[in-house]
Parts: sequence; C-alpha cells; structure tokens
Amino acid sequence: MVKASLLEGVTYNESKPKIDVLFETEQTKEIRIALNKNQRMKEHKTPFPIVVEVVTGKIDFGVNNEKHQMGAGDLISLEGSVPHDVHAIEPTIIRLSLSKSDSVERIRSM
Repeated sequence: MVKASLLEGVTYNESKPKIDVLFETEQTKEIRIALNKNQRMKEHKTPFPIVVEVVTGKIDFGVNNEKHQMGAGDLISLEGSVPHDVHAIEPTIIRLSLSKSDSVERIRSM
C-alpha cells in the first residue's frame, strides 16, 4: 500500500508550476502540479495517455487549440500525441496520472 495527499505540504513556485511525484504504481505515476494564478504550461504532448484532475482552483485546459474551463472535481483524459496546454485562472492543484513509461522530467521541463 502507498498513501499520499494531494493537499498536504503543497508549495508553489514563483515563476513556474511546482511538480511533485506523489507515488508510482506498476502502471502509473501520480503527479501533483501546483500552479499559481496565471502560471502556464505551454502546449505539449505526451506519447502516452494521461488523466488530468483539477483538485482545487480553476484552469483553462487547451486541447487542439480549443479551451475548456475546468474547476475542482473536473477530470479529462487524453490519448497520447494530443497537443494540450494549461493556464491557471486562480491558484490550482492538479493531479496528473502518467503512464509508468512516461518521464516526469519531461513535465518538469515545461
């Protein structure tokens, strides 16, 4: 058993989103992304499917140049190779589920 909290110990970076690996399973990596208001993750894509959950806050989630406003409790899943971006409308915590084969360093470099 592995246990983690999406809300405990949250810190924010001044200039870019804060990326924390909460834990890894045999199939996934569970990531917490903390974004301050107006922070962005530029358009990117992953070779593997992802699931994004907004835990707190509000974001514009861009998919193929179309914006989707998401708030606390909203989920979205994307297949691999789908261009997407994130803009925090207010301070936001996101849970990102990555394939075990994907790289956390790829996320941190955004």
